[in-house]
Amino acid sequence: MLTNAVLVLAAAIGAAAHYTLPKLAAGADWQYVRKADNFRDNGFVGNVASEQIRCFQSTLAGAQATLNVTAGSSVTYGASPSIYHPGPMQFYLARVPDGQDVSTWKGDGAVWFKVYHEQPNFGAQLTWPSNGKSSFAVPIPKCIKSGFYLLRGEHIGLHVAQSSGGAQFYISCAQIGVTGGGNTEPSSEYKVSFPGAYKASDPGILININYPVPTSYKNPGPAVFSC
Repeated sequence: MLTNAVLVLAAAIGAAAHYTLPKLAAGADWQYVRKADNFRDNGFVGNVASEQIRCFQSTLAGAQATLNVTAGSSVTYGASPSIYHPGPMQFYLARVPDGQDVSTWKGDGAVWFKVYHEQPNFGAQLTWPSNGKSSFAVPIPKCIKSGFYLLRGEHIGLHVAQSSGGAQFYISCAQIGVTGGGNTEPSSEYKVSFPGAYKASDPGILININYPVPTSYKNPGPAVFSC
């Protein structure tokens, strides 16, 4: 029979293999990022149909502050601790409708467009650029409209994704104000909703990355928008 000490140790080891996405630019943890439900336990979202797949919040709570970012630049999104599991890092933006408050806007509906995703390196095993990293430069397209946005960071752990529901989603949403933008509104082909963007059976979500080792990978979600 397992002792309480063993159970606590096992839980600690499991949590150490997991991570949060709490930091934007030089801000403190959860300063510009809405505090996600996993801020204590480093947990993940496993159900792509859950409302938590959007920003990993059971109850909406705004960030402490909103970071101003210039269109055409990049902003650093941080993980804590470093990304441990194999799988892609992806980032989405959603523009807050004019007249609404970025700190209370839910981000529901088909409003999210992808600005970055990564592909693995192929070989004897899949390796991912994000593995072992704790910071990521997110491009802010030069042509998008100025205004307030939610910036959604997502890492998908694929180490046990060979069965439905096995993929692990580490998610958070930051609040940014984009300045110096253009007049482009991404078309509907680039926009998705959360939940709704993913299915548990998507080939980039339900996948055995261990054997046989894949020779290609299809990122879940829409194509990356660029100007």
